[in-house]
Amino acid sequence: MRANKTVSLSVVILLITVVFAGAVIVPAAAQTDTMQFRYNAQHTGDYSPVAGPTPPNGQLKWSFTTENSVDSSPAVANGVVYVGSFDGNLYALNATTGAEVWNYTTGSSEDSSPAVANGVVYVGSDDGNFYALNANNGTQLWNFTTGGSLESSPAVANGVVYVGSLDNNVYAINATTGAKLWNYTTGGGGWSSPAVANGVVYVGSYDNNVYALYANNGTELWNYTTGSEVWSSPAVANGVVYVGSEDNNVYALNATTGTKLWNYTTGSGVYSSTAVSNGVVYVGSDDGNVYALNANNGTKLWNYTAGHFMWSSPAVANGVVYVGSEDNNVYALNATTGVKLWSFTTGSSVYFAPAVANGVVYVGSQDDNLYAIGNSLTVTISTTTASINQNFTVTGTLSAGMAAIPGATITLQRSTDNATWTNVATSTTKATGSYSFSRNETALGTYYYRTTYAGNTTYASATSNVVTVTVQQTTLTMTVSNATVKVNQALNFTGALALYNGTSSTPFSGQKVYLEVSTNSSGPWSLASSTPATTNAAGMYGFAGHISIAGTYYIRAQFYATATYPGCVSPVGTVVVS
Repeated sequence: MRANKTVSLSVVILLITVVFAGAVIVPAAAQTDTMQFRYNAQHTGDYSPVAGPTPPNGQLKWSFTTENSVDSSPAVANGVVYVGSFDGNLYALNATTGAEVWNYTTGSSEDSSPAVANGVVYVGSDDGNFYALNANNGTQLWNFTTGGSLESSPAVANGVVYVGSLDNNVYAINATTGAKLWNYTTGGGGWSSPAVANGVVYVGSYDNNVYALYANNGTELWNYTTGSEVWSSPAVANGVVYVGSEDNNVYALNATTGTKLWNYTTGSGVYSSTAVSNGVVYVGSDDGNVYALNANNGTKLWNYTAGHFMWSSPAVANGVVYVGSEDNNVYALNATTGVKLWSFTTGSSVYFAPAVANGVVYVGSQDDNLYAIGNSLTVTISTTTASINQNFTVTGTLSAGMAAIPGATITLQRSTDNATWTNVATSTTKATGSYSFSRNETALGTYYYRTTYAGNTTYASATSNVVTVTVQQTTLTMTVSNATVKVNQALNFTGALALYNGTSSTPFSGQKVYLEVSTNSSGPWSLASSTPATTNAAGMYGFAGHISIAGTYYIRAQFYATATYPGCVSPVGTVVVS
Protein backbone atom coordinates (compact mmCIF):
# COMPACT_ATOMS: atom_id res chain seq x y z
CA MET A 1 0.00 0.00 0.00
CA ARG A 2 1.23 3.50 -0.77
CA ALA A 3 2.43 5.36 2.35
CA ASN A 4 -0.02 8.11 3.31
CA LYS A 5 2.11 10.39 5.47
CA THR A 6 5.39 12.24 5.27
CA VAL A 7 8.14 11.74 7.87
CA SER A 8 8.44 14.86 9.99
CA LEU A 9 12.19 15.19 9.53
CA SER A 10 12.40 18.44 7.58
CA VAL A 11 13.61 16.43 4.59
CA VAL A 12 13.55 18.77 1.62
CA ILE A 13 13.28 17.00 -1.74
CA LEU A 14 13.97 18.82 -5.04
CA LEU A 15 12.43 16.97 -7.95
CA ILE A 16 14.27 16.27 -11.21
CA THR A 17 11.80 15.48 -14.01
CA VAL A 18 12.45 14.65 -17.67
CA VAL A 19 9.60 13.95 -20.11
CA PHE A 20 10.11 12.18 -23.44
CA ALA A 21 7.80 11.37 -26.34
CA GLY A 22 7.93 8.04 -28.19
CA ALA A 23 6.94 6.76 -31.64
CA VAL A 24 5.41 3.48 -32.79
CA ILE A 25 6.97 1.85 -35.85
CA VAL A 26 4.72 -0.46 -37.86
CA PRO A 27 6.56 -3.03 -39.96
CA ALA A 28 5.76 -2.76 -43.65
CA ALA A 29 4.25 -5.55 -45.72
CA ALA A 30 6.17 -7.15 -48.53
CA GLN A 31 6.28 -4.79 -51.49
CA THR A 32 6.48 -4.87 -55.25
CA ASP A 33 7.67 -1.78 -57.14
CA THR A 34 6.11 -2.62 -60.53
CA MET A 35 2.72 -3.88 -61.65
CA GLN A 36 0.61 -3.49 -64.75
CA PHE A 37 -2.62 -4.76 -66.26
CA ARG A 38 -2.77 -8.56 -65.80
CA TYR A 39 0.31 -8.27 -63.54
CA ASN A 40 3.10 -8.22 -66.15
CA ALA A 41 3.88 -7.15 -69.71
CA GLN A 42 2.96 -10.64 -70.97
CA HIS A 43 -0.51 -10.18 -69.36
CA THR A 44 -0.52 -13.70 -67.88
CA GLY A 45 -2.74 -12.64 -64.97
CA ASP A 46 -0.69 -14.77 -62.55
CA TYR A 47 -0.07 -12.72 -59.38
CA SER A 48 1.53 -15.56 -57.41
CA PRO A 49 4.95 -13.85 -57.06
CA VAL A 50 3.42 -10.94 -55.10
CA ALA A 51 0.27 -12.52 -53.64
CA GLY A 52 1.87 -13.22 -50.25
CA PRO A 53 1.82 -16.35 -48.05
CA THR A 54 -1.67 -15.81 -46.57
CA PRO A 55 -4.47 -16.16 -49.15
CA PRO A 56 -7.45 -13.81 -48.97
CA ASN A 57 -10.59 -15.38 -47.56
CA GLY A 58 -13.37 -12.95 -48.34
CA GLN A 59 -13.06 -10.40 -45.51
CA LEU A 60 -13.60 -6.76 -46.42
CA LYS A 61 -10.55 -4.86 -45.21
CA TRP A 62 -11.66 -1.49 -46.58
CA SER A 63 -13.48 0.17 -49.45
CA PHE A 64 -12.93 3.52 -51.14
CA THR A 65 -15.81 5.40 -52.81
CA THR A 66 -15.25 7.43 -55.97
CA GLU A 67 -17.73 9.69 -57.76
CA ASN A 68 -18.62 7.10 -60.42
CA SER A 69 -18.07 3.48 -61.37
CA VAL A 70 -14.58 1.99 -61.02
CA ASP A 71 -13.94 0.91 -64.60
CA SER A 72 -10.31 -0.14 -64.46
CA SER A 73 -8.21 -2.86 -62.92
CA PRO A 74 -5.98 -1.71 -60.06
CA ALA A 75 -2.18 -1.86 -59.92
CA VAL A 76 -0.38 -2.22 -56.58
CA ALA A 77 3.19 -1.01 -56.08
CA ASN A 78 5.21 0.08 -53.04
CA GLY A 79 2.23 -0.09 -50.70
CA VAL A 80 -0.03 2.04 -52.94
CA VAL A 81 -3.05 1.02 -55.05
CA TYR A 82 -3.57 2.94 -58.30
CA VAL A 83 -6.99 2.77 -59.98
CA GLY A 84 -9.05 4.82 -62.42
CA SER A 85 -12.70 5.79 -62.15
CA PHE A 86 -15.39 6.86 -64.61
CA ASP A 87 -15.44 10.14 -62.64
CA GLY A 88 -12.32 11.16 -64.62
CA ASN A 89 -9.77 10.63 -61.84
CA LEU A 90 -6.85 8.34 -61.25
CA TYR A 91 -6.59 7.57 -57.52
CA ALA A 92 -3.58 6.56 -55.45
CA LEU A 93 -4.66 4.87 -52.20
CA ASN A 94 -2.79 3.45 -49.24
CA ALA A 95 -2.90 -0.31 -49.83
CA THR A 96 -3.27 -1.11 -46.13
CA THR A 97 -5.86 1.45 -45.06
CA GLY A 98 -7.52 2.71 -48.26
CA ALA A 99 -6.70 6.31 -47.37
CA GLU A 100 -6.29 8.59 -50.39
CA VAL A 101 -2.68 9.53 -51.10
CA TRP A 102 -3.43 11.69 -54.14
CA ASN A 103 -5.66 11.88 -57.20
CA TYR A 104 -5.09 13.22 -60.69
CA THR A 105 -7.92 14.53 -62.88
CA THR A 106 -7.76 13.86 -66.62
CA GLY A 107 -10.02 15.29 -69.28
CA SER A 108 -12.50 12.39 -69.28
CA SER A 109 -13.36 9.00 -67.75
CA GLU A 110 -10.74 6.44 -66.83
CA ASP A 111 -11.33 3.00 -68.37
CA SER A 112 -7.67 2.32 -69.07
CA SER A 113 -5.96 0.38 -66.27
CA PRO A 114 -2.77 1.94 -64.92
CA ALA A 115 0.72 0.46 -65.13
CA VAL A 116 3.45 1.30 -62.60
CA ALA A 117 7.15 1.04 -63.41
CA ASN A 118 10.27 2.83 -62.17
CA GLY A 119 8.34 5.27 -60.02
CA VAL A 120 5.97 6.32 -62.83
CA VAL A 121 2.26 5.60 -63.34
CA TYR A 122 1.14 5.28 -66.97
CA VAL A 123 -2.56 5.50 -67.86
CA GLY A 124 -4.79 6.39 -70.80
CA SER A 125 -7.94 8.49 -70.77
CA ASP A 126 -11.10 8.87 -72.81
CA ASP A 127 -9.90 12.42 -73.56
CA GLY A 128 -7.48 10.88 -76.09
CA ASN A 129 -4.39 11.53 -73.96
CA PHE A 130 -1.89 9.13 -72.48
CA TYR A 131 -0.42 10.33 -69.16
CA ALA A 132 2.79 9.65 -67.24
CA LEU A 133 2.54 10.67 -63.57
CA ASN A 134 4.96 10.70 -60.67
CA ALA A 135 3.91 7.68 -58.58
CA ASN A 136 4.67 9.44 -55.29
CA ASN A 137 2.63 12.61 -55.70
CA GLY A 138 0.66 12.41 -58.97
CA THR A 139 2.54 15.22 -60.69
CA GLN A 140 2.29 14.98 -64.48
CA LEU A 141 5.61 14.16 -66.12
CA TRP A 142 4.32 14.17 -69.69
CA ASN A 143 1.30 13.35 -71.81
CA PHE A 144 0.94 12.02 -75.35
CA THR A 145 -2.11 12.89 -77.48
CA THR A 146 -3.73 10.33 -79.77
CA GLY A 147 -6.69 10.74 -82.12
CA GLY A 148 -9.21 8.74 -80.09
CA SER A 149 -10.24 7.47 -76.68
CA LEU A 150 -7.81 5.24 -74.81
CA GLU A 151 -9.75 2.29 -73.40
CA SER A 152 -6.73 0.02 -73.83
CA SER A 153 -4.38 -0.54 -70.89
CA PRO A 154 -0.65 0.04 -71.36
CA ALA A 155 2.17 -2.49 -71.28
CA VAL A 156 5.63 -1.32 -70.21
CA ALA A 157 8.76 -3.16 -71.38
CA ASN A 158 12.38 -2.16 -71.87
CA GLY A 159 11.78 1.57 -71.47
CA VAL A 160 8.85 1.67 -73.90
CA VAL A 161 5.10 1.98 -73.27
CA TYR A 162 2.74 0.25 -75.70
CA VAL A 163 -0.95 1.20 -75.84
CA GLY A 164 -3.88 1.03 -78.25
CA SER A 165 -6.26 3.84 -79.16
CA LEU A 166 -9.73 3.97 -80.68
CA ASP A 167 -8.14 5.99 -83.50
CA ASN A 168 -7.19 2.50 -84.84
CA ASN A 169 -3.52 2.79 -83.88
CA VAL A 170 -1.16 0.95 -81.59
CA TYR A 171 1.49 3.32 -80.23
CA ALA A 172 5.02 2.78 -78.92
CA ILE A 173 6.04 5.70 -76.67
CA ASN A 174 9.34 6.43 -74.95
CA ALA A 175 8.58 5.77 -71.26
CA THR A 176 10.87 8.56 -70.06
CA THR A 177 10.15 11.40 -72.48
CA GLY A 178 6.73 10.63 -73.97
CA ALA A 179 8.10 10.83 -77.51
CA LYS A 180 6.40 8.61 -80.10
CA LEU A 181 8.69 5.86 -81.37
CA TRP A 182 6.23 4.35 -83.87
CA ASN A 183 2.57 3.59 -84.51
CA TYR A 184 0.82 0.79 -86.36
CA THR A 185 -2.63 1.26 -87.90
CA THR A 186 -5.10 -1.59 -87.65
CA GLY A 187 -8.50 -1.82 -89.27
CA GLY A 188 -10.50 -1.07 -86.16
CA GLY A 189 -8.71 -0.10 -82.93
CA GLY A 190 -10.37 -1.39 -79.78
CA TRP A 191 -10.23 -2.17 -76.07
CA SER A 192 -7.64 -4.93 -76.40
CA SER A 193 -4.47 -4.16 -74.45
CA PRO A 194 -1.07 -4.98 -75.98
CA ALA A 195 1.01 -7.77 -74.45
CA VAL A 196 4.78 -7.79 -74.92
CA ALA A 197 7.00 -10.88 -74.96
CA ASN A 198 10.35 -11.71 -76.55
CA GLY A 199 10.52 -8.50 -78.59
CA VAL A 200 7.01 -8.80 -80.04
CA VAL A 201 3.81 -6.85 -79.28
CA TYR A 202 0.52 -8.80 -79.47
CA VAL A 203 -2.85 -7.01 -79.62
CA GLY A 204 -6.43 -7.61 -80.73
CA SER A 205 -8.60 -5.31 -82.84
CA TYR A 206 -12.22 -4.57 -83.73
CA ASP A 207 -11.33 -5.63 -87.30
CA ASN A 208 -11.47 -9.29 -86.08
CA ASN A 209 -7.68 -9.70 -86.08
CA VAL A 210 -4.95 -10.49 -83.61
CA TYR A 211 -1.70 -8.73 -84.57
CA ALA A 212 1.92 -9.53 -83.81
CA LEU A 213 4.24 -6.51 -84.26
CA TYR A 214 7.98 -6.17 -83.80
CA ALA A 215 8.44 -4.18 -80.59
CA ASN A 216 11.40 -2.16 -81.88
CA ASN A 217 9.79 -0.71 -85.03
CA GLY A 218 6.11 -1.74 -85.24
CA THR A 219 6.52 -3.84 -88.37
CA GLU A 220 3.87 -6.56 -88.67
CA LEU A 221 5.15 -10.07 -87.97
CA TRP A 222 1.81 -11.81 -88.57
CA ASN A 223 -1.94 -11.43 -88.04
CA TYR A 224 -4.62 -14.01 -87.34
CA THR A 225 -8.26 -13.44 -88.30
CA THR A 226 -11.01 -14.65 -85.98
CA GLY A 227 -14.74 -14.73 -86.70
CA SER A 228 -15.58 -11.45 -84.95
CA GLU A 229 -14.19 -8.50 -83.00
CA VAL A 230 -11.35 -9.13 -80.56
CA TRP A 231 -11.97 -7.21 -77.32
CA SER A 232 -9.92 -9.62 -75.24
CA SER A 233 -6.31 -8.80 -74.38
CA PRO A 234 -3.80 -11.49 -75.35
CA ALA A 235 -1.75 -13.40 -72.77
CA VAL A 236 1.60 -14.86 -73.81
CA ALA A 237 3.16 -17.87 -72.09
CA ASN A 238 5.65 -20.51 -73.26
CA GLY A 239 5.62 -19.37 -76.87
CA VAL A 240 1.83 -19.35 -77.19
CA VAL A 241 -0.64 -16.45 -77.46
CA TYR A 242 -4.00 -17.04 -75.75
CA VAL A 243 -6.88 -14.72 -76.64
CA GLY A 244 -10.67 -14.64 -76.75
CA SER A 245 -12.97 -13.41 -79.50
CA GLU A 246 -16.56 -12.22 -79.80
CA ASP A 247 -17.05 -15.27 -82.07
CA ASN A 248 -17.41 -17.36 -78.85
CA ASN A 249 -13.93 -18.89 -79.09
CA VAL A 250 -10.72 -18.94 -77.08
CA TYR A 251 -7.70 -19.27 -79.38
CA ALA A 252 -4.19 -20.56 -78.81
CA LEU A 253 -1.79 -19.23 -81.47
CA ASN A 254 1.88 -19.94 -82.07
CA ALA A 255 3.61 -16.76 -80.87
CA THR A 256 6.20 -16.87 -83.66
CA THR A 257 4.08 -17.78 -86.69
CA GLY A 258 0.47 -17.00 -85.71
CA THR A 259 -0.59 -20.54 -86.59
CA LYS A 260 -3.66 -21.73 -84.68
CA LEU A 261 -2.78 -24.51 -82.25
CA TRP A 262 -6.31 -25.02 -80.95
CA ASN A 263 -9.56 -23.23 -80.16
CA TYR A 264 -12.25 -23.86 -77.57
CA THR A 265 -15.85 -22.79 -78.24
CA THR A 266 -17.92 -21.38 -75.38
CA GLY A 267 -21.63 -20.57 -75.40
CA SER A 268 -21.24 -16.85 -76.12
CA GLY A 269 -18.73 -14.08 -76.80
CA VAL A 270 -15.39 -14.09 -74.98
CA TYR A 271 -14.61 -10.51 -73.96
CA SER A 272 -12.62 -11.57 -70.92
CA SER A 273 -8.84 -11.73 -71.15
CA THR A 274 -7.16 -15.04 -70.43
CA ALA A 275 -4.99 -15.89 -67.43
CA VAL A 276 -2.30 -18.57 -67.73
CA SER A 277 -0.72 -20.46 -64.83
CA ASN A 278 0.83 -23.90 -64.40
CA GLY A 279 -0.29 -25.18 -67.79
CA VAL A 280 -3.90 -24.03 -67.46
CA VAL A 281 -5.76 -21.20 -69.24
CA TYR A 282 -8.54 -19.48 -67.28
CA VAL A 283 -11.11 -17.30 -69.04
CA GLY A 284 -14.64 -15.96 -68.60
CA SER A 285 -17.40 -16.01 -71.21
CA ASP A 286 -20.59 -14.07 -71.71
CA ASP A 287 -22.39 -17.42 -71.36
CA GLY A 288 -21.99 -17.03 -67.59
CA ASN A 289 -19.11 -19.46 -67.10
CA VAL A 290 -15.49 -19.38 -66.08
CA TYR A 291 -13.52 -22.04 -67.95
CA ALA A 292 -10.27 -23.81 -67.10
CA LEU A 293 -8.63 -25.21 -70.25
CA ASN A 294 -5.56 -27.34 -70.75
CA ALA A 295 -2.99 -24.92 -72.17
CA ASN A 296 -1.50 -27.56 -74.47
CA ASN A 297 -4.62 -28.76 -76.27
CA GLY A 298 -7.61 -26.67 -75.14
CA THR A 299 -9.40 -29.54 -73.38
CA LYS A 300 -11.86 -28.30 -70.77
CA LEU A 301 -10.74 -29.17 -67.23
CA TRP A 302 -13.71 -27.58 -65.47
CA ASN A 303 -16.17 -24.71 -65.64
CA TYR A 304 -17.90 -22.71 -62.94
CA THR A 305 -21.34 -21.18 -63.62
CA ALA A 306 -22.48 -17.96 -61.98
CA GLY A 307 -23.58 -14.72 -63.68
CA HIS A 308 -22.39 -13.07 -66.91
CA PHE A 309 -18.59 -12.76 -66.95
CA MET A 310 -18.66 -10.44 -69.94
CA TRP A 311 -15.74 -8.21 -68.98
CA SER A 312 -13.95 -9.38 -65.85
CA SER A 313 -10.74 -11.27 -66.51
CA PRO A 314 -9.55 -13.91 -64.04
CA ALA A 315 -6.57 -13.33 -61.78
CA VAL A 316 -4.64 -16.35 -60.50
CA ALA A 317 -2.55 -16.56 -57.34
CA ASN A 318 -1.18 -19.61 -55.54
CA GLY A 319 -3.82 -22.08 -56.65
CA VAL A 320 -6.85 -19.76 -56.50
CA VAL A 321 -8.71 -18.04 -59.35
CA TYR A 322 -10.32 -14.67 -58.58
CA VAL A 323 -12.90 -13.25 -60.99
CA GLY A 324 -15.73 -10.73 -60.99
CA SER A 325 -19.22 -11.13 -62.40
CA GLU A 326 -22.18 -9.11 -63.58
CA ASP A 327 -24.12 -10.79 -60.75
CA ASN A 328 -22.31 -8.32 -58.40
CA ASN A 329 -19.97 -10.93 -56.93
CA VAL A 330 -16.25 -11.55 -56.79
CA TYR A 331 -15.54 -15.29 -56.75
CA ALA A 332 -12.57 -17.22 -55.40
CA LEU A 333 -12.34 -20.65 -57.06
CA ASN A 334 -10.00 -23.55 -56.49
CA ALA A 335 -7.72 -23.42 -59.52
CA THR A 336 -7.50 -27.22 -59.80
CA THR A 337 -11.13 -28.19 -59.29
CA GLY A 338 -13.18 -25.02 -59.88
CA VAL A 339 -14.89 -25.42 -56.49
CA LYS A 340 -15.99 -22.11 -54.99
CA LEU A 341 -13.94 -21.17 -51.94
CA TRP A 342 -15.82 -17.96 -51.20
CA SER A 343 -17.62 -15.06 -52.83
CA PHE A 344 -17.81 -11.40 -51.94
CA THR A 345 -20.87 -9.33 -52.90
CA THR A 346 -20.54 -5.73 -54.05
CA GLY A 347 -23.35 -3.29 -54.81
CA SER A 348 -23.27 -3.71 -58.59
CA SER A 349 -21.60 -5.50 -61.50
CA VAL A 350 -17.89 -6.28 -61.39
CA TYR A 351 -16.64 -5.81 -64.94
CA PHE A 352 -12.90 -5.43 -64.54
CA ALA A 353 -10.13 -7.77 -63.46
CA PRO A 354 -9.00 -8.05 -59.83
CA ALA A 355 -5.38 -7.64 -58.76
CA VAL A 356 -3.79 -9.61 -55.90
CA ALA A 357 -0.94 -8.45 -53.65
CA ASN A 358 0.20 -9.20 -50.10
CA GLY A 359 -2.78 -11.38 -49.22
CA VAL A 360 -5.40 -8.92 -50.50
CA VAL A 361 -7.66 -8.90 -53.59
CA TYR A 362 -8.25 -5.39 -54.96
CA VAL A 363 -11.23 -5.01 -57.29
CA GLY A 364 -13.51 -2.25 -58.54
CA SER A 365 -17.28 -2.31 -58.98
CA GLN A 366 -19.96 -0.41 -60.86
CA ASP A 367 -21.24 0.68 -57.41
CA ASP A 368 -18.45 3.35 -57.47
CA ASN A 369 -16.23 1.51 -54.96
CA LEU A 370 -12.81 -0.06 -54.94
CA TYR A 371 -12.73 -2.99 -52.53
CA ALA A 372 -9.81 -4.52 -50.65
CA ILE A 373 -10.75 -8.10 -49.75
CA GLY A 374 -8.43 -9.89 -47.36
CA ASN A 375 -8.30 -12.67 -44.82
CA SER A 376 -11.52 -13.56 -43.03
CA LEU A 377 -9.96 -14.35 -39.64
CA THR A 378 -8.74 -11.51 -37.44
CA VAL A 379 -7.33 -11.48 -33.92
CA THR A 380 -6.52 -8.77 -31.37
CA ILE A 381 -5.11 -8.87 -27.85
CA SER A 382 -6.17 -6.77 -24.86
CA THR A 383 -2.60 -5.87 -23.92
CA THR A 384 0.83 -6.27 -25.44
CA THR A 385 2.54 -6.30 -22.03
CA ALA A 386 1.58 -8.17 -18.88
CA SER A 387 3.02 -9.37 -15.61
CA ILE A 388 3.24 -12.96 -14.40
CA ASN A 389 -0.23 -14.52 -13.88
CA GLN A 390 -1.97 -11.37 -15.13
CA ASN A 391 -5.06 -12.22 -17.20
CA PHE A 392 -5.42 -10.91 -20.74
CA THR A 393 -7.88 -11.67 -23.56
CA VAL A 394 -7.44 -12.72 -27.18
CA THR A 395 -10.43 -11.80 -29.37
CA GLY A 396 -11.32 -11.76 -33.04
CA THR A 397 -13.91 -12.34 -35.75
CA LEU A 398 -14.53 -14.84 -38.54
CA SER A 399 -16.49 -13.76 -41.60
CA ALA A 400 -16.84 -14.26 -45.33
CA GLY A 401 -17.17 -10.98 -47.17
CA MET A 402 -19.39 -8.86 -44.93
CA ALA A 403 -21.28 -11.86 -43.49
CA ALA A 404 -20.35 -13.30 -40.09
CA ILE A 405 -19.76 -17.04 -39.78
CA PRO A 406 -21.38 -18.27 -36.54
CA GLY A 407 -20.88 -21.66 -34.87
CA ALA A 408 -17.37 -22.16 -36.25
CA THR A 409 -14.59 -23.74 -34.21
CA ILE A 410 -11.63 -21.44 -33.71
CA THR A 411 -8.33 -22.84 -32.41
CA LEU A 412 -5.96 -20.64 -30.39
CA GLN A 413 -2.28 -21.35 -31.04
CA ARG A 414 0.70 -20.24 -28.93
CA SER A 415 4.39 -19.97 -29.78
CA THR A 416 7.55 -18.79 -28.05
CA ASP A 417 9.51 -18.26 -31.29
CA ASN A 418 6.82 -17.24 -33.83
CA ALA A 419 7.65 -20.38 -35.78
CA THR A 420 6.59 -23.49 -33.84
CA TRP A 421 2.91 -23.41 -32.86
CA THR A 422 0.99 -25.38 -30.24
CA ASN A 423 -2.80 -25.63 -29.97
CA VAL A 424 -3.82 -24.38 -26.51
CA ALA A 425 -7.60 -23.82 -26.62
CA THR A 426 -10.70 -23.79 -28.82
CA SER A 427 -13.71 -21.50 -28.96
CA THR A 428 -16.93 -21.28 -30.99
CA THR A 429 -17.87 -18.13 -32.89
CA LYS A 430 -21.02 -16.30 -31.80
CA ALA A 431 -23.80 -15.03 -34.07
CA THR A 432 -21.65 -11.99 -34.88
CA GLY A 433 -18.70 -14.20 -35.86
CA SER A 434 -16.76 -13.10 -32.76
CA TYR A 435 -14.78 -15.32 -30.43
CA SER A 436 -12.75 -14.82 -27.23
CA PHE A 437 -10.06 -16.54 -25.14
CA SER A 438 -8.81 -15.67 -21.63
CA ARG A 439 -5.11 -16.32 -20.99
CA ASN A 440 -2.24 -15.71 -18.58
CA GLU A 441 1.40 -16.66 -18.52
CA THR A 442 3.32 -17.98 -15.50
CA ALA A 443 6.84 -17.08 -16.59
CA LEU A 444 8.69 -14.11 -18.00
CA GLY A 445 9.16 -13.99 -21.77
CA THR A 446 7.61 -13.05 -25.13
CA TYR A 447 4.66 -15.10 -26.35
CA TYR A 448 2.98 -15.18 -29.76
CA TYR A 449 -0.68 -15.99 -30.39
CA ARG A 450 -2.71 -16.62 -33.52
CA THR A 451 -5.99 -18.36 -34.37
CA THR A 452 -6.89 -20.85 -37.08
CA TYR A 453 -10.09 -22.01 -38.74
CA ALA A 454 -10.12 -25.42 -40.44
CA GLY A 455 -12.81 -24.50 -43.00
CA ASN A 456 -15.57 -26.66 -44.45
CA THR A 457 -17.28 -27.36 -47.76
CA THR A 458 -18.56 -23.77 -47.91
CA TYR A 459 -15.74 -21.68 -46.43
CA ALA A 460 -12.00 -21.87 -46.92
CA SER A 461 -9.59 -22.45 -44.07
CA ALA A 462 -7.96 -19.37 -42.59
CA THR A 463 -5.11 -18.34 -40.32
CA SER A 464 -5.21 -15.02 -38.51
CA ASN A 465 -2.56 -12.40 -38.04
CA VAL A 466 -0.14 -12.86 -35.13
CA VAL A 467 -0.38 -10.87 -31.87
CA THR A 468 2.33 -10.64 -29.23
CA VAL A 469 2.36 -10.27 -25.46
CA THR A 470 5.53 -9.72 -23.43
CA VAL A 471 5.38 -10.91 -19.83
CA GLN A 472 7.82 -8.86 -17.78
CA GLN A 473 8.62 -7.41 -14.37
CA THR A 474 9.92 -4.05 -13.26
CA THR A 475 13.31 -3.56 -11.59
CA LEU A 476 14.48 -0.50 -9.67
CA THR A 477 17.92 0.62 -8.50
CA MET A 478 18.93 3.47 -6.20
CA THR A 479 22.22 5.11 -5.23
CA VAL A 480 22.84 7.57 -2.36
CA SER A 481 25.42 10.24 -3.13
CA ASN A 482 26.94 10.18 0.41
CA ALA A 483 26.33 7.67 3.19
CA THR A 484 27.62 10.01 5.93
CA VAL A 485 26.64 13.66 6.00
CA LYS A 486 26.17 16.53 8.38
CA VAL A 487 22.88 18.18 9.19
CA ASN A 488 21.52 20.10 6.14
CA GLN A 489 24.34 18.83 3.91
CA ALA A 490 23.20 18.29 0.29
CA LEU A 491 22.15 14.75 -0.67
CA ASN A 492 21.32 13.14 -4.03
CA PHE A 493 19.36 9.96 -4.65
CA THR A 494 19.53 8.53 -8.19
CA GLY A 495 18.63 5.28 -9.91
CA ALA A 496 16.97 3.61 -12.85
CA LEU A 497 13.67 1.84 -13.59
CA ALA A 498 13.69 -0.97 -16.17
CA LEU A 499 11.51 -3.72 -17.61
CA TYR A 500 12.92 -7.24 -17.50
CA ASN A 501 11.45 -10.05 -19.65
CA GLY A 502 13.59 -12.88 -18.41
CA THR A 503 16.45 -12.34 -20.84
CA SER A 504 17.03 -8.61 -21.19
CA SER A 505 16.17 -5.28 -19.61
CA THR A 506 14.93 -2.13 -21.32
CA PRO A 507 14.61 1.38 -19.80
CA PHE A 508 11.13 2.22 -18.54
CA SER A 509 10.58 5.89 -19.25
CA GLY A 510 7.86 8.34 -18.28
CA GLN A 511 6.99 6.56 -15.01
CA LYS A 512 6.52 7.95 -11.49
CA VAL A 513 9.01 6.89 -8.83
CA TYR A 514 8.50 7.78 -5.14
CA LEU A 515 11.20 8.24 -2.48
CA GLU A 516 10.48 6.64 0.90
CA VAL A 517 12.24 7.03 4.27
CA SER A 518 12.30 5.16 7.61
CA THR A 519 14.28 5.21 10.85
CA ASN A 520 14.24 1.41 10.88
CA SER A 521 15.73 -0.77 8.14
CA SER A 522 12.61 -2.93 8.05
CA GLY A 523 10.13 -0.01 8.10
CA PRO A 524 7.49 1.22 8.46
CA TRP A 525 8.07 3.43 5.41
CA SER A 526 6.70 6.88 4.68
CA LEU A 527 6.94 9.22 1.71
CA ALA A 528 9.85 11.60 1.91
CA SER A 529 7.86 13.81 -0.43
CA SER A 530 4.40 13.47 -2.01
CA THR A 531 5.87 14.63 -5.35
CA PRO A 532 7.40 11.81 -7.43
CA ALA A 533 10.24 11.87 -9.94
CA THR A 534 9.54 10.93 -13.57
CA THR A 535 11.96 8.60 -15.33
CA ASN A 536 13.63 9.92 -18.48
CA ALA A 537 14.28 8.12 -21.77
CA ALA A 538 17.04 6.09 -20.17
CA GLY A 539 14.76 5.09 -17.30
CA MET A 540 16.74 7.33 -14.91
CA TYR A 541 15.25 9.33 -12.03
CA GLY A 542 16.76 11.65 -9.41
CA PHE A 543 15.97 13.41 -6.12
CA ALA A 544 18.02 16.10 -4.36
CA GLY A 545 17.65 17.55 -0.85
CA HIS A 546 19.00 17.50 2.72
CA ILE A 547 18.16 16.16 6.20
CA SER A 548 17.85 18.64 9.07
CA ILE A 549 17.94 16.32 12.12
CA ALA A 550 20.84 14.07 13.11
CA GLY A 551 20.30 10.30 13.10
CA THR A 552 20.41 7.18 10.94
CA TYR A 553 17.95 7.02 8.07
CA TYR A 554 17.02 4.31 5.61
CA ILE A 555 16.06 5.39 2.09
CA ARG A 556 14.48 3.44 -0.76
CA ALA A 557 12.68 4.17 -4.07
CA GLN A 558 9.38 2.56 -5.04
CA PHE A 559 7.43 2.15 -8.29
CA TYR A 560 3.79 1.41 -7.57
CA ALA A 561 1.97 -1.22 -9.65
CA THR A 562 -0.32 -0.20 -12.51
CA ALA A 563 -3.01 -2.17 -14.30
CA THR A 564 -0.34 -3.52 -16.64
CA TYR A 565 2.98 -3.38 -14.82
CA PRO A 566 3.87 -4.87 -11.42
CA GLY A 567 5.39 -2.64 -8.76
CA CYS A 568 8.91 -2.93 -7.39
CA VAL A 569 11.16 -1.51 -4.66
CA SER A 570 14.82 -0.59 -4.88
CA PRO A 571 17.53 -1.85 -2.52
CA VAL A 572 17.68 0.18 0.73
CA GLY A 573 20.34 2.85 1.16
CA THR A 574 21.57 4.13 4.57
CA VAL A 575 22.36 7.75 5.46
CA VAL A 576 24.02 8.69 8.78
CA VAL A 577 23.45 12.36 9.65
CA SER A 578 25.78 13.80 12.33
